[in-house]
Amino acid sequence: MFKIDELIKATRGRLVSGIKKGSVSGISIDSRQIKKNSAFIAIKGNNFDGHNFIEEAIRKGAVCIIKEARYHIEIKHDVDVIDVPDSIRALGDIAAFWRKKFSIPVIAITGSNGKTTTKDMLAHILSKNFNVLKNEGTKNNQIGLPLALLGLNPAHQIAVLELGTNHPGEIEYLARICSPNIAIITNIGPSHLAYFKDLKKVFQEKYSIVKYLKTPRILVLNADDDLLRGRLYKKTKSLFTLGFGVSYQADFFASRITYQNHRIEFCVNPGIISSAKNKFTLHTLGYNNIYNAIAATLVARIFGMEYRDISLRLSKFVFPEGRLKVIPWNKAILIDDTYNSNPNSLKQALRVLDKFNTDGRKIFIMGDMLELGRQARHFHQEFSRDVASICDIFISVGRFSRFLAVSAKAFGLRDDKTFSCDSAYQARDILLNRVSIRKGDVILLKGSRAMRIEEVFKTR
Repeated sequence: MFKIDELIKATRGRLVSGIKKGSVSGISIDSRQIKKNSAFIAIKGNNFDGHNFIEEAIRKGAVCIIKEARYHIEIKHDVDVIDVPDSIRALGDIAAFWRKKFSIPVIAITGSNGKTTTKDMLAHILSKNFNVLKNEGTKNNQIGLPLALLGLNPAHQIAVLELGTNHPGEIEYLARICSPNIAIITNIGPSHLAYFKDLKKVFQEKYSIVKYLKTPRILVLNADDDLLRGRLYKKTKSLFTLGFGVSYQADFFASRITYQNHRIEFCVNPGIISSAKNKFTLHTLGYNNIYNAIAATLVARIFGMEYRDISLRLSKFVFPEGRLKVIPWNKAILIDDTYNSNPNSLKQALRVLDKFNTDGRKIFIMGDMLELGRQARHFHQEFSRDVASICDIFISVGRFSRFLAVSAKAFGLRDDKTFSCDSAYQARDILLNRVSIRKGDVILLKGSRAMRIEEVFKTR
């Protein structure tokens, strides 16, 4: 896979021991999963430090160690040792070096909401005709993305990669590593405002993906997003821009949207293509997934796929866990939207709860939306009126959701129908012992990842 001198070149590292003439068959950052003849990159994480596992990695077959120069570790083995200033950056540099060995198209997806689902949808569609590499789950950061790229092999024909960020500069860094040919920006919303301060800076971060776009430099933007629409048809040298949307008739747009039996049906570009080909079905409750599907359809068409095949693939698409998934539970129905939360996705979830047909009560268990900075209280309280009008019972989990609970009472939600607590475990206790679930009740669960709201129904 790599010669030692290639690793030195890629990382701009320094060989401190070894002979430099060998090679490695793979790259690993986990000593538990190391394979023989691999290189082990010692990375310091929040909960572990790979430098403490160098000996274990060597015992299991590592023949090259890449470590940070600040760690003075005596390695008494016949292996190559490369010192680098930053081992996480070294991982990214190696992945960028590896990506350049392949001439296949790379599609990079970013945005405040919907990037994981769009990535999975697009990979699912394209896999009918192509061998597709994608980063699994949400491994979209400065460690997950490089590891995904290192999985590239000669059999792959297309790579579909998700790029995530919560600090300025990360999208540009990840785009440099994967050198995409096509980029999708799903939307711009108030997420991670603790680090980006305002929507303009969120936009600047997401749009920085353009800097490392490679030929043919295709940029796909959400035409319904106010900040992105301004860049949609702006003439830019050597950048080909396409739009998708619902409200605006962009290059690709959806219309004739209907809800039926927990699924959404819509048409793509009606009038442009025949009605027999443009009908799409998604097995989801989330309106926002129409945008994800249209973006995926647009890119699939770039690669020559037929509308009929795209529609069939999307009709069989299984949505990721924790994204508005309907689950029967204790005589009631759960709507599990616990993957994450921010103002845009919360708005969509409440819309689903509002439209859900039931003879029972509508119960909302809400965990805090995190990383919203100084505006956190405002972004929670702005949903007070909606919660009061939609929900029969509201259970808040966390400091900021408690503010929403108080404000919702001012809009008519009764005191005896409003509860506040600090954890999902406490929320479960309130739900089972004070609210007392009835047949037909619909329970929406949503919160930021760290709030672990799914423990309400997973705890036994």
